[in-house]
Amino acid sequence: MGVEKDIIVAVELASTAIRAIAGKKEPDGTMQILAVAQDEAINTIHKGVVDNIDKTTQAIRQVVRQIDERLNVHTKKIYVGLSGQSLHSIRNSVSRQFPEKTQISHAIVDEMKDTNLGLVYPNAVILDVIPQEYRMGNRQVTEPVGMQSDQIEASFLNIVARTSLKENIEKCVQEAGFELAELLISPICLADSLLTPGEKRSGCALVDMGAETTTVSVFHAGILRHLAVIPLGGANVTADIAANNIETEEAEALKLKYATTYRNEVEGTTAKSITLSHNRTIDELVLQEIIEARYEELFANIWYHINERSERLLSGIILTGGAARVSDIVDGFCKHVRYDKQIRLAKGLPVNITTAPGVHIDTPDTLYTLMALLQKGDQPCVGEMPTESTAVQEELRFEPEGELKPEEKPAEPAVEEKPEEAEPANKEPKKPRESFGKKLRGLWEKVSDVFEEPED
Repeated sequence: MGVEKDIIVAVELASTAIRAIAGKKEPDGTMQILAVAQDEAINTIHKGVVDNIDKTTQAIRQVVRQIDERLNVHTKKIYVGLSGQSLHSIRNSVSRQFPEKTQISHAIVDEMKDTNLGLVYPNAVILDVIPQEYRMGNRQVTEPVGMQSDQIEASFLNIVARTSLKENIEKCVQEAGFELAELLISPICLADSLLTPGEKRSGCALVDMGAETTTVSVFHAGILRHLAVIPLGGANVTADIAANNIETEEAEALKLKYATTYRNEVEGTTAKSITLSHNRTIDELVLQEIIEARYEELFANIWYHINERSERLLSGIILTGGAARVSDIVDGFCKHVRYDKQIRLAKGLPVNITTAPGVHIDTPDTLYTLMALLQKGDQPCVGEMPTESTAVQEELRFEPEGELKPEEKPAEPAVEEKPEEAEPANKEPKKPRESFGKKLRGLWEKVSDVFEEPED
């Protein structure tokens, strides 16, 4: 495959694996996936947060190099998604009072935005700001510029996270040898990829149920209203099963095969016995009770972040993520939280996503966030293949400290002159060296004399 100049590369730092994806935008606006790579990193990311900088750095380098080898390209910069336990939203308002009715200008609005950005949170940083509404008297508007009022109050939704969350990702990308094209907020990118504009306007909640975290994003009137990351996921279900003296790998297999979020108990039904390794057994009813109890706890935490706004969610709730791959997930959620509105499970490839020939994605729901990050990319991420000398320098990470000033440059070593040896006193003087022309003339004179001698 020839070197492409418009390839975009994105990386997802998930709790179960670190993944990379490469794609390019087609003329019709669709994004074509060219390659996907994954590294099953252990003890690298914990609840969406970088837990081991060295291992994360190595994993990022590994998955991106896999992309490079498959596509015969050289990646220079990457897009990276940010999520994790400390990511959440905080509402804030800024108001201005005028002595008389004043026409609201862009300068007034921008000054209010700057005031909001100047807000300092302890050990946290503002990653993004989502403007909500502007209240002018008794009216709420989304575009106040040009309107007149003696008072205006702006509402903002600040997306914040621990300072270390962002700093650790930036450090890992730099040490892996790449430039950070942009640090994207994964839940916002995922919502833009899976939700339609109509669903956001009418109101909906997107619930991404991962391995160690579950993210809840609530929309209404086309605007993000609430964002929260719950430190619970499918790995908690597996851990509860493993607590019954069962190995983690076997517990994960049992969860996938027997998982249920809401048991329908039928009288007279005999519980089955499930055979485990080493000739051990576990009652199927006991196993299902363990799984159901943990999912019930997870549903309760999700509902806590949705309940207050549930009446405005005309488009219902959309579920996705690896922990949502349970056959009765929709019915279980409805019955546990007593929610009677629409709930659907995200399936298939997102809109405007295609795959190149030879690229097969069997479980797209596990790659939704990765594909969403790819869709947000708008800068080419690959460059010219490095030459051999450049590759060696990149491997050694050699950085010259700057050129030396003329007076600081080391002087060239002086050539040591050997003293002339004294000639011996009795040595005969050298004869002058006879030229080749003179020798040739002398030889010719001798030959001429032979031919001029008289005959006998």
